[in-house]
Amino acid sequence: MSVVGTPDAQFLAVNPIGIHAGVWVGDWTPASAEYAISESARAGFDLIEIPVRDPRTTDLALTRRLLADNGLDAVVSLALGENLDINTEDAEASDRGERMLEDAVTFARGIGAPYIGGVLYSKMAKYTHAASAASRDNSLAVLRRVAAKAGDAGIRLGMEYVNRYESNLLNTAGQTVEFIHDLGADNVLLHLDTFHANLEEPDQATAVRDAGELLGYVHAAENHRGYLGSGSVDWPGLFRQLVLSGYTGPITFESFSSDVVGQDTADDIGLWRNLWDDPADLARSANLFLRSNLETARRACVEFSPRPLSTTG
Repeated sequence: MSVVGTPDAQFLAVNPIGIHAGVWVGDWTPASAEYAISESARAGFDLIEIPVRDPRTTDLALTRRLLADNGLDAVVSLALGENLDINTEDAEASDRGERMLEDAVTFARGIGAPYIGGVLYSKMAKYTHAASAASRDNSLAVLRRVAAKAGDAGIRLGMEYVNRYESNLLNTAGQTVEFIHDLGADNVLLHLDTFHANLEEPDQATAVRDAGELLGYVHAAENHRGYLGSGSVDWPGLFRQLVLSGYTGPITFESFSSDVVGQDTADDIGLWRNLWDDPADLARSANLFLRSNLETARRACVEFSPRPLSTTG
């Protein structure tokens, strides 16, 4: 399943390779937008993932033009903050969170992005208690309304489950599948992040299998969020299972440095040390890593796939 391009392009596309804008910039001023988009194209990516900005203060037309000029697709990401929780029984916080999600739909529509993924179902923060049935029901109710508005704009939503220290609601692919089924909106997909799956799943392949046909987007991040291949994530297992499952959606590299995203964001995600200092080198390495490992997995699956039995002599 692909979340970018025209219907014909979706049918033909095989794993568009993306990069998170946070590798390049920590804001979305015109200068930052031009830099992030042009550098992503120069590094060989097919799409850029842009965190939600205020659609009232962002030059949406400029972003669309820059994307077109550089031949890039775009998707949008969002993580609800501390005072924007919809996984709650606090009506005021829930209302604020719902307005933020609606702003995300406006932002995505304004830049021509067909997908919004991330922690859309709860705040992204450590909870001091388990989710209640009432808070989960409230999250579902809000997301049904937002999904309807997104659907009217031709936008899909991706539920990105995260580790236990960043949400008490969705921590595994299995939980997320159940949540999406309960949600009952046909434009809602499962968003798998290898960083979080590395903490919560038995292995990456199990996460892909559990996600099944709902898998619509993959974040490729090392266990320490540094250079791909320099940590403990089981990349061969992930790529093999993606190929076996027939997944054709985007795979987007995600990594951060406090020197780029700023200290506030670094504090929010626990970025206490930086593992790289050259975003261009990091990006080129990630692009090559993802494409080469995918090709290796494809070749291996073709080579070892069962051959039909001969019907002659």
